[in-house]
Amino acid sequence: MSVPALDASTVIEPIRQLAQAGGAGVLCVICGVDGPSYRPLGAMMAVLEDGTRIGTLSSGCVESDIGLHALQALQEGALRSLRYGKGSPFGDIVLPCGGGLDIVLVPRPDPDVLQALLHAHSARAAVALEIDPRSGGLRSLPARDTGWEGDVFCVGIEPEIRFLIFGKGPETASFAGLVQAAGYPNLVLSPDEETLAALRAVGCAGRHLTHAHYPEGLAADSRTAVVLFFHDHDWEPPIASGALATPAFYVGAQGSQRAAAMRRIALVEMGVAAPELARLKGPIGLVPSARDARMLAVSVLAEVLSEA
Repeated sequence: MSVPALDASTVIEPIRQLAQAGGAGVLCVICGVDGPSYRPLGAMMAVLEDGTRIGTLSSGCVESDIGLHALQALQEGALRSLRYGKGSPFGDIVLPCGGGLDIVLVPRPDPDVLQALLHAHSARAAVALEIDPRSGGLRSLPARDTGWEGDVFCVGIEPEIRFLIFGKGPETASFAGLVQAAGYPNLVLSPDEETLAALRAVGCAGRHLTHAHYPEGLAADSRTAVVLFFHDHDWEPPIASGALATPAFYVGAQGSQRAAAMRRIALVEMGVAAPELARLKGPIGLVPSARDARMLAVSVLAEVLSEA
């Protein structure tokens, strides 16, 4: 069985911590799911030499036991496979979801392979980790789905969802703050230094916009969402036009139905073709006519994630 590649946020921190430790630990990977599961196929956890655990493979039911097995596997230098839930030999460990999990433990994973995965992550490139459950060998491969391919197991890893947020004022601040708190990579572009200063204070990266345009060299890939929050709608068409020329999976702008109609007319006059125009969202958000900045932020974030 294969499933879509995982968002990098599901696996990247265990990979990063093991790479920083030079591979001195155990990579624990869900390689089989039978029935319901809290975590997806391919999810990872790292156990370092001192017993530190990074990541989770359940709702907290099995992590301590996996940690003990991982340290034993590390001491023995041998790969180990575990089964929890349905059909498990560990009758005293119950999975509340009622399903079953197969987990492979790979001691001392190759740090060069881990670094290759991290390099792909930094470059926002899709990649895959191949695990040979017989030898414990690892390979970094081009993008593919997560699942078994013959006798080897592959974990497909996609770039994290990233947000490019254009705008000013409380709507921009609320949305960017929510995105930052949720841990998504983001960049805020605003003509308003006060907005940028407030968001930098909570960890958001910011860039000052001097005029209405989509900055040259601003990369937006198929895992990027571009969201506009302007009350002065004259800023929107040049930015939206540039965003629609990228592979961004979501491009949307706040405003009323009337503002959305005027925006589309302006984009047509700029020469934006119908297929690109059809991608533009607006009004944005799952909650109709949200007027509170916080509610709008939650509403828009939910809409973006539903499109991912």
